[in-house]
Amino acid sequence: MIGGTIAFELARRHLRVIVLDRQELMHEASWAAAGMLSPAPDSPADIPLVPLGRASLALYPGFIDAIEDSSEFSTDYRTGGALEVLFHGDAERELSTLVALHHGLGLACEPLRLEEAQEMEPALGRDARAASFLPDEASVNPRSLNAALLDASSKAGVKLQPGTNVVSLTKNKKRCSGVKTAAGETFSARYVIVAAGCWTSQLPEVAPYAPTRPVRGQMVALRHAGKRISRVLRSERGYIVPRDHETLQNLVAGSTIENAGYEKAVTSGGLEKILSAVNELAPSLAGAEIVETWSGLRPGSPDQLPILGPTDMEGLMIATGHYRNGILLAPVTAKLIAEWITEGRTSLNCEDFSPLRFLRSNADWSAKA
Repeated sequence: MIGGTIAFELARRHLRVIVLDRQELMHEASWAAAGMLSPAPDSPADIPLVPLGRASLALYPGFIDAIEDSSEFSTDYRTGGALEVLFHGDAERELSTLVALHHGLGLACEPLRLEEAQEMEPALGRDARAASFLPDEASVNPRSLNAALLDASSKAGVKLQPGTNVVSLTKNKKRCSGVKTAAGETFSARYVIVAAGCWTSQLPEVAPYAPTRPVRGQMVALRHAGKRISRVLRSERGYIVPRDHETLQNLVAGSTIENAGYEKAVTSGGLEKILSAVNELAPSLAGAEIVETWSGLRPGSPDQLPILGPTDMEGLMIATGHYRNGILLAPVTAKLIAEWITEGRTSLNCEDFSPLRFLRSNADWSAKA
């Protein structure tokens, strides 16, 4: 998703672009994602990411219009906000903290009476203790978005080449001049943008700038004929994202956070965790049909922040480490990479996300050792 969005943006700026993917195009973390578009932080470590998330959410309507206007596919982009629901602990105190945090970060968040929340979402569980409405949040179907993005990119002139496993960079003196594949092919380019998700660190020349790691997340797709769910429902234990409003409604639910290496698997424990949260959020879904289960590997980074921008190797740029926010951050990531390439500067301060921060931290550690 990140690589495809960058390619589309660069092509719109009349640059020649080729996308190389080791397997089927855009079939990793973005394909497995739920598609929530929420700039709210999941933990204190995510707070530096909020301005970037807000900027990307603001870009989404234009991003979707550009893709859908250029392709034959719908992206199932949905506005209308989300409900954050609390079931445990001192819910009222936690709600007050949640609202204050959102407001302090410039994010809209409105406390709701439980009666109001249940009027908005009749399927909401009666055991809820507190709720808030996040009016600016949205969602998109990542698989639909991927299909539309690939179609739009191809029509914009991007060359798409799946099944091409890049194993190393090529250099001309100190400049990155292209890449070499496992098949022995060499592709030359003025700029190489590495957007390989959690596999980025497997490129030896790139690993010092992007020490990514896989973080597994399991997901469940459900179908039910009960009370319609109109917007994202989220609790401290999980979430539900509606996909449509048909008589038999489709939803996706998740997710787990697991350090399981590069092993993709769906486990009984993972499903139990997800379905327990689902049934608490919307008890009527206890009778829903399970239509699909899957897992994906998110690209984590040591500080849980994205790795974006140029390196100290001329011609080499990185766009990875988006962790749980790849779908949300795709438009702003593409905008920033395009600005670096075409203008030599960016419209947002991205110092916190520079690939060079890991070189600096290694140097600091060596000096103290």
